[in-house]
Amino acid sequence: MSAACAGCGSPLRPPGAFVFRTPVGDVSKCTTCALAHGRMIRRSLLTVLVVGTALVLLNQGNVILSGSWQPDLYWKVPLTYCVPFMVATWGALANGRR
Repeated sequence: MSAACAGCGSPLRPPGAFVFRTPVGDVSKCTTCALAHGRMIRRSLLTVLVVGTALVLLNQGNVILSGSWQPDLYWKVPLTYCVPFMVATWGALANGRR
């Protein structure tokens, strides 16, 4: 692991250092840069599309398909999509923690 963040150049100190595999090799990033790592964000968003949609259909599908949209769905549906994003991102960060 390098002594500086590959994103911003700040010194890396455990436990705030994360290693990501890239096409050019492993890179180490600080917490802030790790949260903005493009490949991780894209993978988390793909997870959101698949898992979030499945959860919405399982939990709220009957209400949505019947056309009786309830006001509480305005917060339930976005929250349902946030959960898999946070889980996928947390898992990626936990896997890359050094």
